Amino acid sequence: MKCKVCKKPAVINLRAQNRGLCASCFDAYILDRVERTIKRFAMFTRKEKVLVAVSGGKDSLALWDILIRLGYDAVGLFVDVDIREGDYSCRSLDVVEAFARDRNLDLMVERLKDWWGRSIEEIGRRVLCPTCGMAKRYLTNRVAVDRGFNVLCTGHNLDDEVAVLFSNILNWQVGYLARQAPLLEAWHPKLSKKAKPLVLLTEKETALYMVLRGIGYMKDSCPHARGATTLFYKRLLNQVEWRSPGTKQRFYTLFIRHKVLFQDKEERGSLRECERCGQPTWERLCAFCRMMEGGYGDTGREVSEGDQVSEG
Repeated sequence: MKCKVCKKPAVINLRAQNRGLCASCFDAYILDRVERTIKRFAMFTRKEKVLVAVSGGKDSLALWDILIRLGYDAVGLFVDVDIREGDYSCRSLDVVEAFARDRNLDLMVERLKDWWGRSIEEIGRRVLCPTCGMAKRYLTNRVAVDRGFNVLCTGHNLDDEVAVLFSNILNWQVGYLARQAPLLEAWHPKLSKKAKPLVLLTEKETALYMVLRGIGYMKDSCPHARGATTLFYKRLLNQVEWRSPGTKQRFYTLFIRHKVLFQDKEERGSLRECERCGQPTWERLCAFCRMMEGGYGDTGREVSEGDQVSEG
């Protein structure tokens, strides 16, 4: 297959767009796609301070690399939840630190133990993913707001968003559907604006970007993500995409176009501040503080709930 742009040998076949691209044209395509996404949804400008939540995976590191190449003022934030199985957190941090050091980029590290006194594996729950995601959302939001960043960016890609959208529709979680978007505005003084610049790129595209750029990343998935429902939905949607290229893109973009149907389902009126930490919540204590006090049974209806944590 030849590149549709320059006729050189293609390195990828974008079946949804019915075109192949060579390495250099693919790189230009990625940069242009992200830039257009940022502008289309008015996410942020080059004059604003951007905080990028990085995990060591391909998506978050690709996002940080792309934003720097595009000229944005982006600082990295790694949340260490101290996953000891397979030395996962330590190895992930090593990858992120090497990435930042090689490019002379600013990296902040926040450790869950410094906030909570325990690791995520010490809470005694069988399924850790929801609690881990909640803790990461809490800490990234706190850092973004407390340190004056204009926007918090995550590396969620099209596959991530479509899988969560599929789950929310299957269960008719209308509140989550109302909040799922490429950009979430900061509608409370203690909530950061949140953006997902990779939302129109597939997982395959970000993986190839990392390979072509020669960037090392954590290839292992979190050991506690085994059996996650979201991963099952991704496999199902990949089968649909293979039979009908472009399905994921249509599913997500049409949802965004018709999101107005769910706007009045978002709960805001009863919002209060947590009695312990002052963060926005619908309960007396926010989900993070309930977890700290030993209420591990239910992570609760925290304000940012519905944002999934990407593998990358």
